[in-house]
Amino acid sequence: MTTHTEALPVVVIGAGPAGLAAASHLVERDIAPLVLEAGPAAGSAVREWGHVRLFSTWSELVDPAAEKLLAPTGWTAPDGSTYPSGADWAEKYLQPLADVLGDKVRYGAQVTGVSRLGRDRIVDADRERQPFTISILNADGTEQRITARAVIDASGTWSTPSPIGGDGLPALGEKAAAARISYRIPDLKDPAVRARYAGKRTAVIGSGASAFTALAHLADLAEKTPGTHAVWILRRGISGSTFGGGTADQLPARGALGLAAKAAVDNGHADAVTGFRTTAVERNGGRLVLVAEDGHRLDPVDEVIVLTGLRPDLSFLNELRLGLDERLQAPTELAPLIDPNQHSCGTVYPHGVNELSHPEKDVYLVGMKSYGRAPTFLAMTGYEQVRSIAAALAGDQEAAERVELTLPETGVCGGAGLFDDPTAAQDNAGGGCCAAPTTLQIGVGAPAQSGGC
Repeated sequence: MTTHTEALPVVVIGAGPAGLAAASHLVERDIAPLVLEAGPAAGSAVREWGHVRLFSTWSELVDPAAEKLLAPTGWTAPDGSTYPSGADWAEKYLQPLADVLGDKVRYGAQVTGVSRLGRDRIVDADRERQPFTISILNADGTEQRITARAVIDASGTWSTPSPIGGDGLPALGEKAAAARISYRIPDLKDPAVRARYAGKRTAVIGSGASAFTALAHLADLAEKTPGTHAVWILRRGISGSTFGGGTADQLPARGALGLAAKAAVDNGHADAVTGFRTTAVERNGGRLVLVAEDGHRLDPVDEVIVLTGLRPDLSFLNELRLGLDERLQAPTELAPLIDPNQHSCGTVYPHGVNELSHPEKDVYLVGMKSYGRAPTFLAMTGYEQVRSIAAALAGDQEAAERVELTLPETGVCGGAGLFDDPTAAQDNAGGGCCAAPTTLQIGVGAPAQSGGC
């Protein structure tokens, strides 16, 4: 028997990789999706980093249900062994998939609120029988509300980058210095962007793949433009894991990013400053000076690139009863599997509806957003998430709980103790599963360190 809510669509927030995959799996299950995308095209967020090459190959970036939808159109999957850029992913896969979904995807539709019809988060009475109500701000400025049987939030975290401050807050002076601060990997093929960094001294803050990429790009620029130099600022110390998995990473392109960052340091194009938690950004003429919590001040820089991670925007979900981990802002059952405070080597095992459920029935955060503030999310993980959720919404619990994905090893260690502890890396330098780099310049003229197992 079909209830009044089951006749409604499942609203999917975001027409990115996870959102469009969710819609594909819902269609495969004969469940009507409605994808709401704030931007003007599919993969709007992906297009903003279109100049960046992914470290996953095409074979790992196409969802199986999506490929089934695309096949009758004559679409041919790109060479599975090659690595697309973000622009390639959007133009050659995401947009064609959205086109196949047709009117099931709406652009210029920003979700500003989600609740239960007639029930704020306080009200218990008859709550689960009420459909969801979704407030939308359209591109033309008009507002509307629609109802849904379930909500899959695949809006990602791209719109909310983390600030400079080591305490998670904007550093003093950060907002005032906004004209010289970027929170994105620069596209140095763009002449205007290239001119911004060429011949300049740039601070790169962060320790993940995005920071590796920025350092590698700036090192390439330094080879061609004298005076170009990077200062790599890390909140923790140096260990074998600092540069990622290297040749041990089963995603070779991801390992290569870390090796490129190491080369930038080894070749003198970047200096590494460790254990530096920024608390203030001060002006020094036309340049910026970063100040640490302990009062240490770095030499002035011309530009700052902040790549300290992303965080979920939960503001429009405030009337829902979400079960989120107090540290990561990820679903409670998922958080222990991805918490960088606890994990060093190994992978997050594939997961689905059980780990992604909330006290509020039939609402799910998926894709990058499901990881909250945790790093190292893979597209394959998101595809498995939405496959499981679509099965659960179709009442196929066996399929929802079945694992249909094997993830590659990262080859990355997070070190012992606190993930962001500046001393953790030194404490772990003599053992573990990853080797420390054989040479590393820490600051100007500092001696190299070696170690490993």
